[in-house]
Amino acid sequence: MPIEAIDFFYLSMPVVEDIGDGSQDALVVRVAADGVIGWGECEASPLTSIAAYVAPMSHGACKPVEAVVLGRKVDSPADIYGLAAAVELECMDLLQAAHTWSGIEMALWDILGRKRDAPVYELLGYKKAYPKLPYASQLFGDTPAGTLAGCRSARDKGYRAVKCGWGPFGRGGLADDRDHLQAAREGLGPEGTLLIDAGQIFREDVDAAAARISMLEEVGATWLEEPFHGGAYDAYGKLDARSGKIKLAGGEASHNVHMARQLIDYGKVSYIQIDCGRIGGIGPAKEVADYAVARGVTYVNHTFTSHLALCASLQPFAGLEKHVICEYPFAPKSVAWDMSQTHLTPDANGEVNVPAEPGLGVTMSAEGIRKYLVDAEISVKGKVLYRTPKL
Repeated sequence: MPIEAIDFFYLSMPVVEDIGDGSQDALVVRVAADGVIGWGECEASPLTSIAAYVAPMSHGACKPVEAVVLGRKVDSPADIYGLAAAVELECMDLLQAAHTWSGIEMALWDILGRKRDAPVYELLGYKKAYPKLPYASQLFGDTPAGTLAGCRSARDKGYRAVKCGWGPFGRGGLADDRDHLQAAREGLGPEGTLLIDAGQIFREDVDAAAARISMLEEVGATWLEEPFHGGAYDAYGKLDARSGKIKLAGGEASHNVHMARQLIDYGKVSYIQIDCGRIGGIGPAKEVADYAVARGVTYVNHTFTSHLALCASLQPFAGLEKHVICEYPFAPKSVAWDMSQTHLTPDANGEVNVPAEPGLGVTMSAEGIRKYLVDAEISVKGKVLYRTPKL
C-alpha cells in the first residue's frame, strides 16, 4: 500500500490558557494508503510539528519528514518499523521529527489494522486486550479547596484512582503542598488510589523532592511522577534511594526508546509512562512495554488529550494483564472531546476497554474537527509548503 497523502489538521480552543493542560490544542493526522484512511495525533506544538514535515532540507541528516515517508509502501508491521528507522536516520538533526512522525505512525497502524480487519493490539502480537483501570488525570486546584472539589468530583463519578498534577505543587512552601495533598486524599476518600505529578518542578533538586516524601506517605500516595527534568536520570536514581514506600514514575518526556530505557535502568522508576504522540508512535511504545515487563517495571500510558490518543496509547500494553492502571483524560477541553465520535467511557466495573474494532477503532468527527480548525499557511520563498487541508 503506497502512502498517497498525509494531511495535518491544527485544532485549537479559541483561547489557550497558560496552564499545564495539553488538551487545549491538537495536531491530528490523516493518512491515506491504497484507498484506506487512518488517523493519528501528535502530542506537541502543532505548527512546529507541521513545519518538521515540510521544512526545506538542511542537509542529508536533516530532511523534512515528508521526504522520507510520502510515497513509501506499508504492507506489514515490519514496513512501519522500517520507516521509523529511516525517519530516525534521515531526520536525525530535526529534533521535532519524532513528534511529527508519531502521529503519522499511529495512522499507519490504523490503516494496516483496517486493511487486515484486526485491532492494532493483535498486529502487535497480543491475543486479547485486558480492561484497564483509569485514573482521573487532572490538575491541582489553585487552592486546596479546589483540589478537594476536583478529587471529590472524580470519586462521585465512580473513579477509584485520581492523579493530581502541576498547578501550585512545588511552587510554594512545604505547608502549601501538604494542604493540597491532604485535600486530595479527603476528596478521593481513604480507599482510592492517589497519584501525584510534580510536573518536573524540582528540575534536579533531589533534596527539594525528598522533602515531600513524608507528606506523600501521610496521604498514602502510590507514586510521585516527574519530580525532575525528563533526562535527569541521576536525580531520579538518587531520589529512589530515599523515597521509601513512594515509588517514582516518569517517561512522558521520552522522545525515543533509549531515553525510556535509561529512565528504567538508571532512574529506577517503578512506573514507566509513555506517550505514543511523542516517542515515535505505537511501535516504540510497545518496545518499551516489553523492556519494562522484563525488568519488573509497570507500563502506563501517558494521555492527557483526546480519545484518539487514548485509543492509540492503550495498544502497546493492551495484552498485559497485570499492567492495569491507565491515565485517563478526565476533564479535557472540548476540542479534545469533540474531534472524535468514539469515546472510551468506563464500564459498569469502572474499567476502560480497548476497542476490538479494526485498526484503532476510532471514528473521527468531521464536524468536531472543523469547529476548531486553525487556518494556517507555511511558505518559503513564495512557495506554499503547507496550507490547512480540506476535510
